[in-house]
Amino acid sequence: MIDPLSGDLGHSDLPLGRAFYQCPTAEVAVSLLGKIVIRETAEGRVAVRLTEVEAYLGPADPACHTFGGRRTPRVESMWGEAGRAYVYLIYGMHCCLNIVTVGDGAGEAVLLRGGVVVSGGPLIRKRRGPRPSDRDLLNGPGKLCQALAIDRAADGGDLCSTESGLWIEDDGYRVSVDRISTSPRIGLRNVGDAAYWPLRFSVSMNER
Repeated sequence: MIDPLSGDLGHSDLPLGRAFYQCPTAEVAVSLLGKIVIRETAEGRVAVRLTEVEAYLGPADPACHTFGGRRTPRVESMWGEAGRAYVYLIYGMHCCLNIVTVGDGAGEAVLLRGGVVVSGGPLIRKRRGPRPSDRDLLNGPGKLCQALAIDRAADGGDLCSTESGLWIEDDGYRVSVDRISTSPRIGLRNVGDAAYWPLRFSVSMNER
């Protein structure tokens, strides 16, 4: 059976413009569901349709890396212009890809948590190694970055330009509202009530 999100409606090589990201972060997060992440390297091109994201709301959000106005070399990209990549390392081994939102100085971003393969499956499987099922390929931010060959070198890259080798396209696929689930973000500790804020958005994976 084929997942309804995995179909490729055709690549345009036209990245989403900066205005797409210059909106309230939770709105951007929901709008990203169903969009396609394109990654092009010397190994080839892969494409992944986004199915899970989380919103992080800047200095007022205890779960956000810029909480309280924190500004360090690690988070500097998060303070930059909308449509830039913010890539950080967790547990000293896994990278996580975020997209800066709102605009300069907001310190907000959307974390890309999961997706389904649209094209480049063999290369994605090579990068991820043998796995028991397709669902396990991209169901986590670290897995997504491994599949897309994203590391800290991508931090600060412009997702509004194909020259970066990393961008997001709208191929015309639309996610119906009744398929979007909202829930608290995952893996948060010591952030008080922010642990329960409904800022995780995902698309149901029902097959047809």
